[in-house]
Amino acid sequence: MFSYTFQWNQALNRLPQMLDGAWVTMQIAVLSMVLGVLFAIMLTGFRLSGNKILSGFATTWIEVARNTPALFQIYMAHFGVASFGLYFSPIASLLIGITFNNAGYLAENFRGALKAIPDTQTRAARSLGMTPIKAFGYVILPQMLRISFLPISNQMVWAVLMTSLGVTVGMNTDLYGVTQDLNALTFRTFELFALAAVIFYVIVKLINFGARLLAARLFRY
Repeated sequence: MFSYTFQWNQALNRLPQMLDGAWVTMQIAVLSMVLGVLFAIMLTGFRLSGNKILSGFATTWIEVARNTPALFQIYMAHFGVASFGLYFSPIASLLIGITFNNAGYLAENFRGALKAIPDTQTRAARSLGMTPIKAFGYVILPQMLRISFLPISNQMVWAVLMTSLGVTVGMNTDLYGVTQDLNALTFRTFELFALAAVIFYVIVKLINFGARLLAARLFRY
């Protein structure tokens, strides 16, 4: 017999705390994306450099990031490196793990985007007197980011959702961590996690909506 009594007021009364957690979630996700894009550009350059050591380093990073669970990467950042005397706080471990994952996925997307750009673009830039660095920065990089814009926005969504894994390393200030702590206090599991799911859903929808607006503004031509 279904006899559960919903008490939504218990969850709604704690909505401000959950929104504070959602703000922390967004901060971690945004920072991990900024760092992830920077590292992904670096890895892409390494992989296409022709240097075996740099290319091997980039390939190893990408293969590990794309073929192991994100939880494993966060665990290694928190518990794994502790075996060698390196200790990170839960928020730092979560940020390192998500950044590592983001960089691996985005680097592969960037490599594919670069292959879609004709070599004549670089030659044309060089013929105008640009150095290789300027040719890449002013001509190739903007096109690469434009082609990769959809994967970048999708990875941002994934970064937001990955923050929930922080609870496994003791993170309790993000949305999922706050929700779990509140659940331990109130035992209103369904109401609290349903509300957290709605907040996650709204965040993801806002990201997708913002990405569409930004794409329409930046890539009109």
